[in-house]
Amino acid sequence: MPNQSPQAQALTTTAADVRQQLSLAGYGAEEVAHLGRVIDAQRRSLAPAEREGFCTAVGCYLGECLVRTYQGEWAAGPDGTTGVGIAGQLFFNPFFLVKEQLDKGAAASVAAFFASVPWRLAERSAAQKAKIS
Repeated sequence: MPNQSPQAQALTTTAADVRQQLSLAGYGAEEVAHLGRVIDAQRRSLAPAEREGFCTAVGCYLGECLVRTYQGEWAAGPDGTTGVGIAGQLFFNPFFLVKEQLDKGAAASVAAFFASVPWRLAERSAAQKAKIS
């Protein structure tokens, strides 16, 4: 990817490593659904000492899926956290999203979140148009 910061390059490289380890074909909704199943499979068996590393690695992959599918970019959020900005309107922390599914299960599904992004963008755009009118 052209013009990436060194941090974004590192995140993208980690995402590619996770993709390869999980034998995923790409960075789309089908792969995110599989990722959700991987997270669920790890919920009860992942040792506490491994959780942070798991959330970081899997979060890199989820973030890269957001970048590639929704034309986002790796960025720093308003609170300084690393995440993905989309269309200059939304910011998501993929590491937090992975942690939430790891903690809460299907109620915090990364696949459901991923599928909701177009709706979130449309809702945000409609709200901005209403403010202008």
